[in-house]
Amino acid sequence: MTHDDFEYLRFEYDGDVLVVTIDKPDDPLNKVDGRMHHELTHLFPCLQAERDARSILLAGTDAAFTAGGDFGWFPEFQKPGYAADLRLDGKSLIWDLLDVHLPLVCAVTGHAMGLGASIALLCDVVVMSETARLGDPHVRVGIVAGDGGTIAWPLALGPVLAKRFLLTGDAIGAGEAARLGLIPEAPPDAASCRAAGLEWARRLAAGAPLAVQYTKQAVNSWIKQTMGPAFDLSTALGMLTFTSADHAEALAALVEKREPRFTGT
Repeated sequence: MTHDDFEYLRFEYDGDVLVVTIDKPDDPLNKVDGRMHHELTHLFPCLQAERDARSILLAGTDAAFTAGGDFGWFPEFQKPGYAADLRLDGKSLIWDLLDVHLPLVCAVTGHAMGLGASIALLCDVVVMSETARLGDPHVRVGIVAGDGGTIAWPLALGPVLAKRFLLTGDAIGAGEAARLGLIPEAPPDAASCRAAGLEWARRLAAGAPLAVQYTKQAVNSWIKQTMGPAFDLSTALGMLTFTSADHAEALAALVEKREPRFTGT
């Protein structure tokens, strides 16, 4: 896919920085549906082919980087073969992200949930506005975070802290993210967050390209070798839980505006 083929992603150059903005026109929360997942899956191979920039900034709207999955999309997973294809796409998305040679900066201008949080945490530098939150609430709707959360969070926080957030679905504000070392700074609003992200991207673009890119490649190679088996397991378990009674109950509870009654089935 070329830049013009994307419906929900905007591409623009700022000197040596390629700025990619997630902007779903009819949804300020940038929720992930089939089209969004398709575009994110094809984004990172596109970025691997980038030769005009020396770094990349990923950003979202003021309201959200991406607020996670669109519940209206989830019934599609019950179609024959759909979940299996999605699992393959999900694995490709994360591995292709890690294989982008240029340094990736993520400006979390608004909430980053689920897949959005995974993408942010697997970038090379993350900045986050004071009004944004970072979280992975998969467990709250009865499913495993098989889209990268089970590797992104342990890599960022270590397994003990990661389980605290992954098993509860609790989100992290910018202050706590800074305290935990996830982000170097927390600008006060979306505009200043985007500006701070651009400054980090410019700083990385000004470095020695081969040294920057090869250092990233070496670290990400370790990530892939270390986390590969856990990621494979999580994608399989994620698909399994999509067919569980607990997941169906969670979706029904959302529609009926009540607390879910989970049974472990």
